Amino acid sequence: MNEEPATAAVCVYCASRPVPQQYLDLAADVGTGIAKRGWSLVSGGGRVSMMGEVTRAARAGGARTVGVIPRALVDLEVADSDSDELLVVDTMRERKGLMDAHASAFMALPGGIGTCEELFEVWTSRYLGMHAKPVVLLDPDGHYRGLLDWLRGMVDSGFASSSSLEALSVVTDVEAALDACAP
Repeated sequence: MNEEPATAAVCVYCASRPVPQQYLDLAADVGTGIAKRGWSLVSGGGRVSMMGEVTRAARAGGARTVGVIPRALVDLEVADSDSDELLVVDTMRERKGLMDAHASAFMALPGGIGTCEELFEVWTSRYLGMHAKPVVLLDPDGHYRGLLDWLRGMVDSGFASSSSLEALSVVTDVEAALDACAP
């Protein structure tokens, strides 16, 4: 199993493209909550959209921020040069590996296929026993409802076990998500 960081550090997966204001507010609430608990934030290293909001709010509250971004995305995502630590890597695989190594918990907010891909990878590795870090899906408005229904259908048809779904904490509010990430 991977070793856990010495202090709580939540890796947040979320959108890095334009989204409605309610999602930017959600990201800011998560960043503020991380800071209030005295934790660090690990992010994808961008300063736009939800990714930027969660990072700015965490930093404004005094949290240490670590961003990990592939060189090819530095200009596209407008790298967060204000991060306490900005790690520039060559590939997405390296990005995810460093994000995993720096985190003691993982939280996915509403997002697109990139967010889903990151969530599925850490969730699968938790289910397989490759780490014991919490994996949390914060879904306050049903953004992931269809996906969750599909996953429950996979259990019903035998393609997934109910214990695999139990390895993912699904919550609808920020405080519950943070509680689920607590060391």
